[in-house]
Amino acid sequence: MEEQSAVPFLAELPEALLEPERLLVLLGLSFFLGLAFEEYFGARRLKAPGGVRTFPLLALSGALLYALMPETALLFLGGLVVLGAWLSIWYWHRLAIQLAEPRIEHEPGIRLDGGIMALVGNLIAYLLGPVTLTQPLWVPVAIAVAAVLLTGARERLHAFAETVGGGELATLAKFLIIIGIVLPLVPDEPVTDITSITPYQVWLAVVVVSTLSYASYIVQRFVAPRRGLLYSAALGGLYSSTATTVVLSRRARLAGSGAAGAMPALHTAIVLSTSVMFLRILIVVAIFNVDLASALAPSLLALLAVGLVIAAALYWRKDDAQPGSADEVLPPSNPLEIQTAVIFALLFITLSLAVGWANANLGEESLFALAALAGITDVDPLVLSIAQAAHGPAALSLDAAAILIAASSNNVLKGVYILTFAGRGAGAVPALALLVLAAGGIAAVFATLGLA
Repeated sequence: MEEQSAVPFLAELPEALLEPERLLVLLGLSFFLGLAFEEYFGARRLKAPGGVRTFPLLALSGALLYALMPETALLFLGGLVVLGAWLSIWYWHRLAIQLAEPRIEHEPGIRLDGGIMALVGNLIAYLLGPVTLTQPLWVPVAIAVAAVLLTGARERLHAFAETVGGGELATLAKFLIIIGIVLPLVPDEPVTDITSITPYQVWLAVVVVSTLSYASYIVQRFVAPRRGLLYSAALGGLYSSTATTVVLSRRARLAGSGAAGAMPALHTAIVLSTSVMFLRILIVVAIFNVDLASALAPSLLALLAVGLVIAAALYWRKDDAQPGSADEVLPPSNPLEIQTAVIFALLFITLSLAVGWANANLGEESLFALAALAGITDVDPLVLSIAQAAHGPAALSLDAAAILIAASSNNVLKGVYILTFAGRGAGAVPALALLVLAAGGIAAVFATLGLA
């Protein structure tokens, strides 16, 4: 009779519980979690519940209690209540000791508690059981690894939180608002016959540019301070080559009256930031229009290569024996100011309407004049309006030429900025280099149009 009743019982168990690999994974992950738990809580005055023996037993208990009643999981929930009661008794006991001996936390080498980390660790070990039985194996593996990493990274995470501060959290909040809240609410229907671009596409352009700028800002904020000026200038080119050029030009004016050894490094950084701009344009266009990006790629990559060669030549002029500021970095600025996003959106709308009106009333060639004018404000709005507009395959060469004209116009503008903010003495060399890149862009326009 006992043998007959045992067979139906085994037949009712979930197949996952009868898979040896799942049980082995469960034991291995819970043991792994227990090792990390004991390493973290080993120096505590009051030993926290859990460890290399307790966690595997908790995980097996959770799996078995769930497997015995998988439909309602009442046994599993009952075990969870018992575990919660046990952990609550321990936690109140820990608080009583802490209140009775308030000085013990300040004794060297002794740590009384870890907050609620001990409670959470035990709960995760218990929950690993049903998760391993019911989910793909990568899910419990990911949970265990994340729990181990978070358990052992307390000091590093607290140090990072102190480094980030409230300002960075506010910046991240703006980024999430731009992407997750505003974008889904914007309508995706054209509002005028002048252009086919919708409000959704306008804000999507804001999101793309903001994402690229924010990624550059994050790396520049937390990595570049240990890398030096050139690294920071390259990231600044991904964010805004015009803003980076202005900052570097002002520094070049100051360096002109100080250490001469800093000048070649500053000249190199200016040219490098503009060279990276060509890569930024290619990335932005490729997100919205792969065909246009393919048409632009030869010209933009050639201009990038020329800019890097010029930057390398300027860098080799540096005399390491002279004191300079080559290791100083650019202070990163916040790329997610709401005012900046609104201005960008207005420029994008204006240029989109201007492009549509010019194509309809003045002919496609009028786009070139508009591109030259747009280059003296901001390249990105025009680039994105062209990339998102449905001009058709026949207009690829015209669109590519217009983007190259805008980039060349922007390089001329930056040359003027350099001479204005750095002066002729300190700014002549990088200004000439940017004019060379502008001339290269015009040559690429002729090549794109087949007029060379």
